[in-house]
Parts: sequence; structure tokens; C-alpha cells
Amino acid sequence: MSQSESARIHINAKRVISPISPLLFSGFAEHMGRCIYEGIYDPASAQADENGLRRDVLAALRELNFRSMRYPGGNFLSGYHWEDGIGPRAQRPRRRELAWQSIETNQFGTDEFLSFCREIGTEPMLGVNMGTGTIQDAANLVEYCNAPTGSQYADKRAANGNPDPYGVTYWCLGNEMDGPWQIGHLNAVDYGKKAREAAKLMRLHDDSISLVLCGSSGPAMPSYPEWDRVALELCWEQVDYHSMHYYAENTSDDTPSFLAISAHLEEFVDALAGVLRYVKAKTRSKRDVYLSWDEWNVWYKARERADMRGDWTEAPHLIEEVYNLEDALVVATWLNVFLRKADVLKIACLAQIVNVIAPLLTRGDVLLKQSIYYPLLHFSRLAKGNSLDVLVESPRYETAQFGDMPLLDASSAHDAANGTNSLFLVNRSLRDELALEIHWQDQTPRAFRAAHQLAGSDPKAHNSWQDPNRVMTRSIPVPRVADGVAQLVLPPLSFTALEATL
Repeated sequence: MSQSESARIHINAKRVISPISPLLFSGFAEHMGRCIYEGIYDPASAQADENGLRRDVLAALRELNFRSMRYPGGNFLSGYHWEDGIGPRAQRPRRRELAWQSIETNQFGTDEFLSFCREIGTEPMLGVNMGTGTIQDAANLVEYCNAPTGSQYADKRAANGNPDPYGVTYWCLGNEMDGPWQIGHLNAVDYGKKAREAAKLMRLHDDSISLVLCGSSGPAMPSYPEWDRVALELCWEQVDYHSMHYYAENTSDDTPSFLAISAHLEEFVDALAGVLRYVKAKTRSKRDVYLSWDEWNVWYKARERADMRGDWTEAPHLIEEVYNLEDALVVATWLNVFLRKADVLKIACLAQIVNVIAPLLTRGDVLLKQSIYYPLLHFSRLAKGNSLDVLVESPRYETAQFGDMPLLDASSAHDAANGTNSLFLVNRSLRDELALEIHWQDQTPRAFRAAHQLAGSDPKAHNSWQDPNRVMTRSIPVPRVADGVAQLVLPPLSFTALEATL
């Protein structure tokens, strides 16, 4: 395209897709590699607080404001017995952790995780072991976390220093149980029956909890989406959410297609939304089940088998992906998809939060914010209220994987309570600027409050310990609004977040 080509966005606050669930901005912490040990929990570090939690990691996570945190896995979950991680630390067993072939010290467990959630102001989302675990184990964990004292597991919690119930709302019924790699792998029928009975038993302890059913671990699975249909038909009346997992990759080094991956992501959501509608109709149900995208991220550079084997060591360096500019733009586009699919998608957990395929890296006593940190930050801060169905007129470009795609990817949020309208814009062009006009059709903004932009000429540029601020968002001059129209120029390879006051 030439620089003279332009794009337009038309915004009407009455064209509402859905209220935006705050849980779309959630995270995931697994006992894998250095996510927990040397990431969240590092008592030997000069950054450690009195509980062994890293102050620098806590501060960065508070900035991101994850609304919920999924824990403790991941593949780890299917071989984990939660009682190993409670009680006096000196009495906790060291285990051979089979999923990642590491040594698990159990020095960080359920109580430490729930304390960590309080520290960063997030809702816990606990997983129960549907692999080697039993439905009784799952029910016991709900009792431990949520029951008042006066029974065996609630009294154990009190004896461990927490007399008041934690009140954990969100629970995952296992992890990726469709995968042959999963410890205790089950077929869809066997998993659905086990999950249904676990759900019933868990709800007998606390009928206020919300449950997430295991969906397919990815759309490339040979059993997808049949697994999802079968599991949902068995469990529809017992669950509230259905999980989906996906990791984006650019192994072919095709940046134009990589930046257009929203086409595939939207197809994935639409397919599972169709399954939800079908099962609701078939079961004649009056209740709804929504989607939980509880593992998502870019991950492909650190994916050799050696990157996923701990060699029976503590806190091994596993899949510590280095994120670049194009990865950050894909993450921004993915978050745009979340807003565009906000009617069916209610939870999304970035996998993971520290060191392991994460926006944050630690080394010794210092912290590095990777490129993907910045789109997460601005969506988390600004995407509130209703997601709007914006009309985008954009030049197109050709991709090898997805055909003809728009150069401009966009979403918008309208927060009526605070009188703000936010826009999130990605220019996918590798070389050319994009002149943009924004038209408001009902409520014209008084002015833009803030404008933040992440951009660069090299899609492979990344932050490093030597150059920690190479790829980050920076404040730019705010556009002027005149007669209900604002104009700005989007650089190539850029993400821009705008906040207007109405």
C-alpha cells in the first residue's frame, strides 16, 4: 500500500457486543520450570518479602492487574496431590514431578498461593486433579478452602494458620484430559463421567462455586470438537465454563500471516460457540455455559523436547520464551479478539506469568519486562464496560495462510459509568503507515485522555538484560477531536491504545 491509503473506524456506543468480563484479563501459574520457584517464590533473593514472595514480581503483577489466577497447572495438575503442599514446610515431601521431570519441593502450595493472590488482588482459580486424583480428593480440597471450621479438612486449614474460609469461587475440573501426554489421560466419555461426579461432590461442600470443564487442548487434536460435545453433554448442568487452549507460533517465519492469526483464533471461538449452542439445544437446558480460554500465548521458539525436561532438578529453566515485537502485536490482536467475542468468551488466562512463556523474566535479583507485557497492561487498564461492534474500513493485504486480510485490526470498549471510550489498534503492515479516521456516530468525545503506542521497524526486536526498554509502549500526542472525527497516523508494525472522555 502507499502512505496515501487510509482506514476508517465508525463507533456507536449503542452497538454493543456484550459487557466485557474482567476475567478476560487473567493469568496462569504452573509448577513448571521457574514460574513458582525463582519466579513468584524466591526466599533466597534480596527481593523476597517476609513470606518469600518477590517484591519486584508482585509489583509488576499488580500493574497488570490479573483478575484471576489459574493454579497449579497445567500438565503438573494431573499428577499433583494437593495435601503434599500444606502444613509445616519441613514435613512436606519432595516428589519426582513426572509431567516436567523435575523435583517438586512442595515449599509453595495451596495456602501460599492463596496468600499470593491476596497480595496482588486477584481471584484464585484452583484446578483439581482429574488424572491420578479422585473425586474425593477434589471434594476435600473444596472443603479445605471453603468450609467453616468444624470438619476434618476445614480444621486442617485452621491448624495451618487460616481459620476463615478462603471462599474460592473458580475451579477447573482437570487439565487437557484429552491429551495422550496427560498423566491419567481419559477419553471423552470417561472424563465427562468423572468430571460430572467430581462436580456434584464439590458442590455439596459449596454450591456457590463456578466450575470449568476441560475442553479440547487445541483445535488440531484429532478428537476436536467431538471431545467438547461429548464432555459437555455429560456435564452441562454441572458446569459454568468450558475451557479452550491455544498457542500461536511463527515457525515458518511468515510475519504477514502471523500477524493475521486472528482469523484462526476467531474460527476457533466460533466453532466452540456452535458446540455450546448445540449442546444447550440438545439437552433442552435453560442455563448457559461460556468459554474460558484458560491457556493462551505465543510459544514456539523454546519448544524443543529438551526445553520441556527438567532432568530431575529443582526449578529448571524450561520454555523461557524471548518475546519480540511481532509477538507483542499478535498478543494485542488476540486481546482484540477477546473483546470482539466477549458475548461467549468470559475468562482468559495468559500462560504463564513469570519466566515460563511469560511477560516477566527474573535473573538473580533483577526483573525484565518482555514486549508482550505492554499490550496486556493497556488492555487490562482500559478495556472496561461494553465491547462495541465497531465498523472498520481498511486496506487489505494478502497472506499465505489466511488469504486476504485487513491491515487494521481493532476493538473498542465503552465504559458508560466512567464516561470513557477506549480503542485498541494494530497496524499489521511491515513497511507502511496507515492514516486513520475515527468517526463517532452518537457520543462525540470531548477529548482524548491518553495515547500509548508500541512500534518498531524490526519485527524480531526484543527486550534484553542489556537493552530492557527496546520494545515498549510510549506516550504519543493525543489526536484532536473535531466535529466527531479524530485523525492519526499509525506507524507500521504498531499497537496503539487510546482513551477518550465522552
